Amino acid sequence: MTGFRAKSLASVPERPRERLLAQGAQVLTASELLAIILRTGVTGCDAVSLGQHLIDKFGGLRGLLAAEADALLAVHGLGMAKVAELLAISEINRRALEERLQAGKLMDQPDTVRQYCMARLGHLRIEHCVALYLDSQYRLIVCEEVSRGTLTQASVYPREIIKAALHHHAAALILAHNHPSGVSEPSRADLALTRHLRKALALVDVRLLDHLIVTANEATSLAELGQL
Repeated sequence: MTGFRAKSLASVPERPRERLLAQGAQVLTASELLAIILRTGVTGCDAVSLGQHLIDKFGGLRGLLAAEADALLAVHGLGMAKVAELLAISEINRRALEERLQAGKLMDQPDTVRQYCMARLGHLRIEHCVALYLDSQYRLIVCEEVSRGTLTQASVYPREIIKAALHHHAAALILAHNHPSGVSEPSRADLALTRHLRKALALVDVRLLDHLIVTANEATSLAELGQL
């Protein structure tokens, strides 16, 4: 009986969970990794196929992890439990990036800054603007939303940013906002705001290090463009 049982189990293909434990997560495809989280599929669609459907629907893993609850709940096969797990993973990813920014100088990890801002802003459907307030060692103190606008523009008030910078005892900050259009090229308004904010912050001895224009797929640095 024992031999028959071992033979039967050996004939069953390894599922993603067993392969992950035996060989490591790196051997799995993105859809297989999602299948481990989803656990079950729906009628006519197993968990791996459902995972691939989500990747295709949201334009990749980044889009899926940035999706809002209502968009996820609208997908057939995703109930509240699965949606909650996906949202939790997205937030864990964002907080892990945030921890890296709090532990080390932002100037030494520009790619992490970009990833963090893209994770926070990249797939939002209206324009949001955040400020990353930094200490004298350029480590992240806190990231706060400073405005939320329409599809095309947001109202940013430099005096509110200065007030928050003084409250957090910030020595510097990075501004970031998203372009829901998907085009990361800075507008004239973006450039004008950057110049105005840089001059205003200088009056209270706070340095504007950068202004990032964020889309789902990239983040353009005005500092790198020489526009700061």
